[in-house]
This record gives sequence, C-alpha cells and structure tokens, in this order.
Amino acid sequence: MAEAEGENLQKQIDEIEALSSIYEDEWCVIDEASRIFCIRIVDELDHPKWTICLQVILPPEYPIAAPPVYQLNAPWLRGQERISLSNSLEEIYLENSGECILFLWVGKIRDFLLLKSQSADTVPEIQKTTEEIEVNYQDDYFIACQLPDQQVTVNVAFPESSEDEQLPPIIHGEPITDRRSTFQAHLAPVVTPNQVKLLLQELYQNKKIANATHNIYAYRIYCEDKQTFLQDCEDDGETAAGGRLLHLLQILDARNVLVVVSRWYGGILLGPDRFKHINNCARNVLVDEGYTELACEGQRTSIKRKKQKNKKGK
Repeated sequence: MAEAEGENLQKQIDEIEALSSIYEDEWCVIDEASRIFCIRIVDELDHPKWTICLQVILPPEYPIAAPPVYQLNAPWLRGQERISLSNSLEEIYLENSGECILFLWVGKIRDFLLLKSQSADTVPEIQKTTEEIEVNYQDDYFIACQLPDQQVTVNVAFPESSEDEQLPPIIHGEPITDRRSTFQAHLAPVVTPNQVKLLLQELYQNKKIANATHNIYAYRIYCEDKQTFLQDCEDDGETAAGGRLLHLLQILDARNVLVVVSRWYGGILLGPDRFKHINNCARNVLVDEGYTELACEGQRTSIKRKKQKNKKGK
C-alpha cells in the first residue's frame, strides 16, 4: 500500500511539473498540501469568450486506482453541453485507467472549446455565478452531475442601501509579503448581496485598502430554502484572480462569507506566485475564522465554537 502511494505521489509530482511548465500563468495551485489545482483553458485560437476552468483534486490513489475529482467552471456551460463534455472526460479516464490523464482532459476541453467558438454565432451568456458540481463515485469511476436547481443568477443591481442596516464585523488577516508586493485578506460574514455592497463600501473608506493595486473579492451566500448559492467574484484587474478565489471558497465549502484580498504591487513581477499568495492569505483567514468546517445538515459550526465546547467538556 505504501509503495503504491509513493508511486502515485511521484507520478502526480511529475504530471504537475509538466502541466505547470506548459500552462504557466494558466496553471493555479489552490492548495498544494490537499492536491487541489486549477487550469484555465481557452481554445487553440485563444478566443477569450469561450473559457473553462478545470479544477481538480488529486486523491492519494490517483492515477493507479482512482481518477481525479474534478469540477468544470464556466457560467455559460449548461445542460446537455456540460453533460456531453463530462461524459467525454469520463471516457478518457476509462480508456486510460491507471495513467495520468490531466493532459488528455485539457486537450479534450480545448477541442470542445474550439468547436464551440467555430460554431457559435453569439457571445456566451455569462451569468454572475458559477454552477456547483457534485462528484459522486459509482462503479469504480466518477460521474460529475449538476445539482438540481443549482443555477442561480445574481442580480448585480443590488437593493438600495439601508442606513439602518448593521454591518457585520470585518476581520483582517495577516499580510503576506513577497518581493515588495504585499497581500492581505479581509473577511466578513454576509447573508445578503446588499451586505456585500455595504461591506465593500466600508472597506474602501480605508485609504490604504482603497489605494491597493487590486482588491479581489468573492462571496458565497447559502439559500437554505432553495438549497442554492448566491455567489459572485471580481478580479479588479488581476485577470482570473476572482474566479480562483471563488473556486477556493467552493472547495472549502465556505458559506455566508465575503473575502476580499488586497494586493499592493511592489514593482517586481511575481508570475504565478501571485495567485498562490492570494489563495494562501484568503485560506488562512478562512481557517482562523472557522469557515473551513464541512457543512452538516445545512448548519455550520465554527472551529472556535467547537474548541469552546471541548473546553467546557473538560
């Protein structure tokens, strides 16, 4: 067992090194320890209108005995098109069981996008949300399926601000500095899109935050009655950073939270490391505030509360 895990890990390392060197800025490390990665894929004509982000989790059994857990992120990818593409990825896994398949998956998605861009007459209808994908295991392989009623369109015209509405507290994470660039995450609980607007206004009253080179944000609000999510993100000039931050919230199953990451550029290009720092400082504040616990029957119990209960039990 240990020998197989060691072989799997080495194959994963080799595959990741190859993919990161090939795709460079399109490759994103969300959480290296948990083996969570993301690849932004466009067609061979580099048509920006048709883009899919392939997010994968590499389990310890991959590639010898299990496939990657994956998620396709593209607001315009729906219905039969999503099912067809998912089926194609599953076929690749079944035909190449035991082998590294991420490069084959990227190639298949790129071909799909090329056909889409050549045949489509209209620009894709981009909605302010990313569909949730749930991964189920069945007969030794997985099927990615769309959750019922999962598609939610977020109305970007927020309700009018209420002067009487009380703002939730804003938590400021520890900054990360690399080559004179500084990254800092800010977190606040939210239950309505209007709170998101008010909190952003409150943050930007801070001159230091307002003067940041980029203020990337993402939020997720769980609607328990409909079992859906209201979610949105903003790059603020850092291309694809908002989407990657939203992906992180999805992977951590963080609910009812707004995360803003400020970056102050220090004059030295960081390349892909900038995305690592954005995700790391966001993840740190989410962990510190207890948002990384798995949801249980729609209710979230924070890490801090669990610690308090443990202390009382003692």
